Amino acid sequence: MPVVDVTADAIERKHEEEEASVKRRKLVQRTMKDTRERLTSSVGLNRAFELELATTFVNARAGASGPLLLLACLPITATMKWSFPVAIGTWFCLILFVGIVYHMMCRRFLATANESTNLKAWQLRFVTAETILAICWSSITVIVGDPPGDSSANFLIFSLLLFSSVSSIMSATMRSVVMANMAGTLVGIFYMLRHEQVAQNVVLAMTIAVGLVFSFVLSRKLYDAQLESLMFRAEKDDLIGELEQEKARSDEARKRAEDANLAKSRFLATMSHELRTPLNAILGFSEVMKAELFGPHAIPQYKEYSNDIHSSGEHLLSLINEVLDLSRIEAGRYTLTEESIDLSGLVEDCRHMLDIRARKRDLKVKEFYEPDLPRLWADERAIRQVVLNLLSNAIKFTPQGSEILIKVGWTSRGGQYVSIRDNGAGIPEDEIPLVMETFGRGSQAMKSAEPGTGLGLPIVKGLVELHGGSFMLRSKLREGTEVIATFPPQRVMQALAPVDPQLVPSGRQAA
Repeated sequence: MPVVDVTADAIERKHEEEEASVKRRKLVQRTMKDTRERLTSSVGLNRAFELELATTFVNARAGASGPLLLLACLPITATMKWSFPVAIGTWFCLILFVGIVYHMMCRRFLATANESTNLKAWQLRFVTAETILAICWSSITVIVGDPPGDSSANFLIFSLLLFSSVSSIMSATMRSVVMANMAGTLVGIFYMLRHEQVAQNVVLAMTIAVGLVFSFVLSRKLYDAQLESLMFRAEKDDLIGELEQEKARSDEARKRAEDANLAKSRFLATMSHELRTPLNAILGFSEVMKAELFGPHAIPQYKEYSNDIHSSGEHLLSLINEVLDLSRIEAGRYTLTEESIDLSGLVEDCRHMLDIRARKRDLKVKEFYEPDLPRLWADERAIRQVVLNLLSNAIKFTPQGSEILIKVGWTSRGGQYVSIRDNGAGIPEDEIPLVMETFGRGSQAMKSAEPGTGLGLPIVKGLVELHGGSFMLRSKLREGTEVIATFPPQRVMQALAPVDPQLVPSGRQAA
């Protein structure tokens, strides 16, 4: 048992080290990629993020060219009362020209943007264009002349503030453009403040300051939200890429496992004949020597050796048969030869076959069979192997003088079950998954040094599941073990109701 524990711990530690190595390698690769992109970036961000933010800004700015021209109609309407139409038209043409050039610049960026684009140069162009556009808007305070009253001046100031707020929100993903827009707008606002009284200048200045700060904070929040969204999307893309890689590795591993399983099945099928042929000769000759058919042995030890050879040959043949059965079950090539069987009678036959072994260990076998159980549609050889394996285990691991309880009856859903319970040493709960594995043996089996291969329970589980049933093992240390093989209601053959002779047509009765 210690050898098994050490081996399992070593395998688990190796698996954990491999997983940690893979995680470290992925982290190093991602760090190197981010560092390389930051070194080629103009603002210290991941270059892919910077390009995405610039593209978002350009799309927003190009789409807002028309609405900004409509917004210019607001101050034009207010200044028509005191200004000359030529001055108003000149200002509008200036705004229109700069807006068209700005729009064409955005379209050119969208048409040529790629991974090798010089974002720093384009950012400088956008800052310049935004500054010029903001100064053109602010020039309305000079071109249209002095407003006739304080209310008109205030209207122009709030028009410029509205333009600055809208532009800041649209340019949120490029902060340098936001600052350029605010700086250009402040030129016109400060120019208009000279027409106000001192007391009014203080109130108005506070209002303007609050509006500009609010616009700046809002644009910063929008920038952070957009950047966080890009980071989440990048993480999602990385995760999808990793999942695709893991799926490819899983598919490759599954293909290798299927090929290995096919190779194993072919090997076992080939070795079955190669092993059984000489093994049958060994069994036959050893049985002749054991029975002394050609005369007694000159040395008595030879007869003992013949018995040992015959017993070892039978054990090896049993092992070969179990390995072949398990390989066919795992490969899905075990063919059921189904027929109508009496489950209670089959269990009784198996108990009778092992009765001598139970008496040698002074074991009491008690049986409780549900009366009048209908027949079961199943493979008789497979069910017999299931019951024999379970009974053999119960006899093998039950102390002398104890008892074994066998039950056959109905399940709550209308199926049938076989239960075998003993009051032996039991199995620790943490070892139950181990004994259900191929070649798995518990500590009690190893301490008692009982012969076994660890294939009995996996074969039983596989055969029961081939019938659509379920297998369950319950055990507690020093209390005993119970194994239950359950078969579904679909395999229970219900008897048809008797036919009433009065309902059968007279022609058929005569036939």
